[in-house]
This record gives sequence, C-alpha cells and structure tokens, in this order.
Amino acid sequence: MRLKYLPLLLLGIVPALPADDLPELGEPSQAVVSPQQEREIGQQGMLQIRSQAGYYLGDSEINDYLNWLGGRLVAASSDPGMDFEFFALNDHNINAFSMPGGYVGVNTGLILDTQTESELAAVLAHEVTHVTQHHIARMIAGQKYDSLTSLATAALAILAARNNPGLAGGILAGPAAQIQRQLKFTREHEQEADRIGLVTLENAGFDVRAMPAFFRRLERDTRLLDNSAPTWLRTHPMTTDRIADIDNRVRQMPFKLVPDSLEYQLVRNKLMVLDRGPQDSIAYFTNALGPRKFGNPVTQRYGLTLALFKSGDPVRAKQELQILLNEPQAASDPMIATLAGKIYRATGMSNARLQEYYANAVQDYPHHRALAYDYAGVLFDAKRYDAALQLLDDRINEYPDDARLYELEAKAYAALGKPQAEHHSLAYAYISRGNLIGAIDQLTLAKQSGNDYYQLSVIDGELKRFRAIAAAQAGAKGK
Repeated sequence: MRLKYLPLLLLGIVPALPADDLPELGEPSQAVVSPQQEREIGQQGMLQIRSQAGYYLGDSEINDYLNWLGGRLVAASSDPGMDFEFFALNDHNINAFSMPGGYVGVNTGLILDTQTESELAAVLAHEVTHVTQHHIARMIAGQKYDSLTSLATAALAILAARNNPGLAGGILAGPAAQIQRQLKFTREHEQEADRIGLVTLENAGFDVRAMPAFFRRLERDTRLLDNSAPTWLRTHPMTTDRIADIDNRVRQMPFKLVPDSLEYQLVRNKLMVLDRGPQDSIAYFTNALGPRKFGNPVTQRYGLTLALFKSGDPVRAKQELQILLNEPQAASDPMIATLAGKIYRATGMSNARLQEYYANAVQDYPHHRALAYDYAGVLFDAKRYDAALQLLDDRINEYPDDARLYELEAKAYAALGKPQAEHHSLAYAYISRGNLIGAIDQLTLAKQSGNDYYQLSVIDGELKRFRAIAAAQAGAKGK
C-alpha cells in the first residue's frame, strides 16, 4: 500500500497558537500575518465550507474550469506566484468572495448571471486583488485571538455574513458573530480591487469593458428590484463614483473584442440543466436549436444532450450526441468526451470497448477528473482493481483534496480485501469534505484493521494531528 498524501487542506495547519505568538496586524510598524499563516487561515475556512452539505459544489468540471479561468488572472496579477484555489458554491445569489491564502468562492448564480466570460473574469479579477492586497488581513487588524483556529473562524465569519447568512448561522458562535457585524471592506479596499483588478483583467487578455458593463447592469437591476440588491452589490457596495472611475480608466485602454471560450459556455449550460431541471432544460435547448436559433449550436446541443441524459432517456441523448460529435469544436472537448462516455455506458456499450474509449480519453485529457471517475467505474466492472488503483493514485497525486478520488480508491481496496487501506482512504475522503470527526473514526478503524508497523505509525501521527485540529476548532467555537 502506498503512503497517503495528506490533503492540502491540512498541510501546515497549526491547530493552536498561543496568544503571545500571534502576530499583530495592520500598522506598518507592526508585524503582519505571514503568507503561510494566511494560507492556514484559508485552509481552516475551507474545512468549514466543505463541511456544509449541499453548499460546496464538488463538481470537478465546474471547479476545474474556474481554476483554469482564475489561473489566467493570477498569472497576470501583481503576485503571479501565489497559490490560489477557485471553487463553486451551490447558491443562486449573484456573488463571489475571497479568503486569505488564495481561496476564492464563486456562486453558481454569478456564473449564470454573467453574459460573457470577460464579465465573469472581471469579478474574479476583483476577488483575486482582495487576496493579493491582503485586504482580509487588514480587516482583522488589531483584533486579539488566542489561536490561529479562532482567527480563521473570525475571518470566515466576515465572509459568511457577506456572502451567505445561512452559512454564518451554521458555523459561527460567540465573538465571531459580533466581529462579522463590525468589519467590512472599506471604500479604499473596493477601489483598489477595482483598479488593480482592471489591470489584471487587461493583462490576462480579457475585454476590460466587461467590468463596468457588469457593474452597471447589476446597479440597474438594483433599481428595478426596488433596492433589493444582488448580493454582490450588498457585499461590495457600488457607487456611481466607482463606476465612473472604472469607465474613465477603460476609455484609456485599447478596444479588444474577446470571444468566450467553449468551456465557459458549456459550464453555463451544465449549470442551467442543474438549476432548471431536466424537463425545463429540454424545452429550453430544443427551442434554442429550433427555427429561431439562438446561442452557440454546439453548446446548446450539449445542454440538450445532457438534459436528456439527466431525464433518464439515454437513447435520445445518444441520438443528439451523434449530431453533436459531428461538430469540429465538439470532437476535442473533455466535457463533451465525459458526457459521451456516460451515454455509451448507459446504452450498453461492451466493457471492452468502454475500456478502450476511456483509455484514449484519459490520455487525451489527463487532467480531467470526471473522466477518471468514470474510467475507474468501468475498470471496477471488469474487476481490474489494481489498474483502477494505479489510475486513482496518479490523480490523487495531482488532486490531493478530491474526496471522490479517495472514495473510489477505498472501494478498490475493499474489493481487494484490504480493510486497513480502505479505511485510510475513507479517512481522507471525509477530511476532504471537511468532516474531521468522520476522518478520525475511519483512522481509528484503519488502526484496528492491520498490523503493519510502519503504516500504523503513519496512522497514529495523523490521528494525533486530526484530533488536535478538532479540539482547537471546538475550543474556538465555544468561546
């Protein structure tokens, strides 16, 4: 059994830091939170976000797209070497938020509300700037905390109140709930995020006019809704002066017409199917492909095919898929290849042909996790558990926070009669979903299921670390 890779969410997390050792924040004369400590704050915030069932959207295709798009912006930012993670949240509110250490959450409502990829990039550029300029660290300047965990809880309190009051009620207690009412981004923070974000947007090759266009549309919608502002406007107050400032800066930049990527449109249509449901989506995309065509026919056909598949009609989905695959754009896209594999499997393609299909697909798109999930399932059907483990091991090396990969790995170990390895993998699945207690339970079972001295020593070390983090979190919430 190979050694486990501790998920990045727990790497470097300090479960408790004495008050005397906490840095002071804010004034130039004071020490500031180090980049490593900001990352640790963000990691602990992610543990809590991932633990909110139904809120964190663990769709690898959507999250991989956001990381591709966000990665372009980070590379063009003032701190291109900083590590970022972009993730989707199952929330209809039009919003996005950033956490210390490079974690950026994007509501599905925001993705669906944008009309171009440059508009979405504009909001992400704004959030990236909040991180690279350390605005959250400035917000908590001068506050006293007795541990890094309580500092992380306070930072998440601010974000939860700004983004999702329901989330705030689920994870906050004590002083943190008071702190979130006291702290908010200042006008200077927002203006800085606008101005630097605009430069980042231009450097990344997007249409800078998308930033003021999106802000103006949100402001107009606010007026039409009798001041019931979209969440992003409530958490990032937009003034006429701010919009005018962005407009003036944009006028001095060269005009650039930037087409949307195919992946942006596919992701939006996938979210539309998830949001509207299969039947309404079938009607919508059928109309889009009808006599009064609108939108990109490739992405609209993808939406129709996906909706038919989700409705439980793989035969009709396969018919639409054949039309879709005749389009040159569709023949070389990993999201379409993933959907095709699902349809082939559902319509009775032989396991031998499925193995050949997926072997070629994962070779063509080695970083597309959704293909790896399905390929593992095909290998399970063929009882090729060792081959599945090799596939999953390679992907876990690349994505050590992916709970689904660990769950599939645990299933392979169970089939091979290796309970210690099975429970060890399940522990990592739990921790990747933010469930510390579940992870501790699985590590305890792993410890009881084998007698390999070296593996037991690894498990003992992880148990100690997980329990310390759980105790620190419980202490922070109880204060």
